Amino acid sequence: MNYHKMSLKQKGIGLVSLLMWSVVLVLIVITSLRIAPAYIEYSAIKKNLSAIAKDTSLQNTNLNQIRLAFSRRAQIDDIKSISGQDIKISRENGRVILSVGYTEKIPLFSNVSLSIDFEAVSD
Repeated sequence: MNYHKMSLKQKGIGLVSLLMWSVVLVLIVITSLRIAPAYIEYSAIKKNLSAIAKDTSLQNTNLNQIRLAFSRRAQIDDIKSISGQDIKISRENGRVILSVGYTEKIPLFSNVSLSIDFEAVSD
């Protein structure tokens, strides 16, 4: 008789709960997979801006050569969100500072999309 009472008190996850959590998990994974390329591209942009700013051969050149250097690197790294013309170039204490701001619109599903604002500055 004790076995019968114990089986009524068993706890666990039900089928409906399992399905609901599965749907939530799948949505999170799909969203993450769609967002990841934007962050990978942002990382490449930031890396290239820092590399160009640290390049001593470009310290005393004109702005067009700096933009051209970024465009060459962007072509190699398959950067499509920005171009060399989008980069803001300033000089501070004899150093070149490169910065860029852009918005990435990522379609998630149906008519729902995610808009992410990125701001990259060379070190």
